[in-house]
Amino acid sequence: MRSLGSVLLAATLASLLPQTAAAQTRLSAEELQQRAIERRAVEAVNWGIPVVNFNRMYEAASGAGADFNQIVYWSGLFDWKNQTLTPNPDTIYFKPFFDTKVAGPMVLEIPPAGDNGSITGTIMDVWQAALEDVGPAGVDKGKGGRYLILPPGSTQTPPDGYIVLPSSTYEGFALLRSVLKSGDAAGVKQAVDYGLAGIKLYPLSQAADPPATHFVDVRGKEFDSTIRYDLSFFESLDRIMQYEPWLPRDKVMVDVLKSIGIEKGKRFDPDGKTEEILEAAIAEARAWLDLRYETVFEPYFEGAHWAVPAAPGLVETSATFYETPDTYPIDARAVTDYWAFSTVKHLGAGQFYLMSTKDKDGQPLDGNRTYKLTVPADAPVTQYWSAVAYDRATHALIREVPSPSKSSQTEGLQTNADGTVDLYFGPKAPAGKESNWTPTKPGGRFEVLFRFYGPEKPLFDKTWILPDIEKTRS
Repeated sequence: MRSLGSVLLAATLASLLPQTAAAQTRLSAEELQQRAIERRAVEAVNWGIPVVNFNRMYEAASGAGADFNQIVYWSGLFDWKNQTLTPNPDTIYFKPFFDTKVAGPMVLEIPPAGDNGSITGTIMDVWQAALEDVGPAGVDKGKGGRYLILPPGSTQTPPDGYIVLPSSTYEGFALLRSVLKSGDAAGVKQAVDYGLAGIKLYPLSQAADPPATHFVDVRGKEFDSTIRYDLSFFESLDRIMQYEPWLPRDKVMVDVLKSIGIEKGKRFDPDGKTEEILEAAIAEARAWLDLRYETVFEPYFEGAHWAVPAAPGLVETSATFYETPDTYPIDARAVTDYWAFSTVKHLGAGQFYLMSTKDKDGQPLDGNRTYKLTVPADAPVTQYWSAVAYDRATHALIREVPSPSKSSQTEGLQTNADGTVDLYFGPKAPAGKESNWTPTKPGGRFEVLFRFYGPEKPLFDKTWILPDIEKTRS
């Protein structure tokens, strides 16, 4: 039997302790549970966007008739129907998709660079973490090579003569760009033929007599891999979680996903109320991503609006699968995979990017207005530069708009007497400037990504500066 003193002490302590959270917020148990689902769903989006981004690309490939361990490619320079995130219309794309779960180790052959062509690209796991860069800026240094992608936990001793890439996931892909020697029809055909003849994908088990690589041409087809911010986002996330092994770095997410209905070995089947909560969460997550997209990138040139569209935390871990002993920048990773696909293991070696969403005055680029960008002479590239306009809302090429970009290899591009090039963006071409004009669409915003292929020292020491985009007087 408790003494009177102990009862009084317990009563006194109880009066001093704070009320429960439910009492303080006046939330019911059901409301608390719903709020927990929404909070965790927002974090699941932030963490899982790289694999959803990947899955959307595979869905687009599958819809075009391709499968894993095959190569999707464009047989010419593509137009707006390539609705991937910020694609480059001034090069030829080859995209091998691989899956080692059943096929075992896969071989990806990259041809040597030479007079006939050159490949710039990266091989990635399902998280779009770079396994390795390929081509002159990659590990083969332009000599070409046979890259061997191993499945998770592989104990097989690789044979000699391969560049071995252990992967922590079964699925993955590569973005391979066949670089144009010129922008005319002959140059485009040469880049396509070089890729078709030299790139190969096949299982190691058949290396003694490799089968013909299966290529699927998607040029002219709508290839939409833009991220859908609706319930299908979580369905994509669930597919990958069911198929791939949990990585040690991500085990903290097991219970987070379970609380929103994603659990290994169980069907993702939210009820009506949970669907509503998840839809609200995905909308909030998208708004949060968009806010950070506009605010976290630092100006590359002092006082200008061009920026490397990747947060420093991500750049620093691009070579180490997003990890160091003390960091795992999922916030930075999420913002990058919000606007782009693919990553680079060694940024700046083969390519470099600058993005601008604003004009010289700091105002958003408006599809109703006309702008000019003057590219200074002697651009610091060994290959070429390009400037591409994208829809600010989707980060894809502006729909139903022809000629989405201009590059230093564009046929008929006008160059000024001093070596500078004036590029124009707007709904209508300025008189006499059609060859240097990239159309935009009234009623929306746009953004411009400036690419440097084979970047050189003046870009990095900033003795060569790309000026801001300016409104024209017209």
